[in-house]
Amino acid sequence: MAASTRQLELTLLPDRFAVSRLAADAPIPGWATQGAFFSVTRTCDELSVVCELSRVPVGVQSQSGWRVFKVHGPFVLSEIGVLSALAAPLAAAEISLFAVSTFDTDYLLVASEALLAAVAALERAGHTVNRSATE
Repeated sequence: MAASTRQLELTLLPDRFAVSRLAADAPIPGWATQGAFFSVTRTCDELSVVCELSRVPVGVQSQSGWRVFKVHGPFVLSEIGVLSALAAPLAAAEISLFAVSTFDTDYLLVASEALLAAVAALERAGHTVNRSATE
């Protein structure tokens, strides 16, 4: 199915999130693996953590103020166009995103100040957004 015609369902997670950067050789801190949603990625350059903002200690290099959309899956790993169908309308609305993918689905992070515009852009593109937590 073409990305432009694909209609997906998303749910906005209720919490505020942060994206943090630690040293590549840093141990994974306990605060990084708590909560209903978190992601920890290690590369040779850094340790990145996405988690609830309230769990990030003061002094950790972070960018706060993210909201998270869960894309209703599951999708097979070989499926084409899922992320594109969501990224394209956000890009057209000049809204940046940070994506986290799992085995079953994708999660999109958008800046809190762009949340309402992101919901509107996604809905204009034909997607369904469960947004009981938009505030």
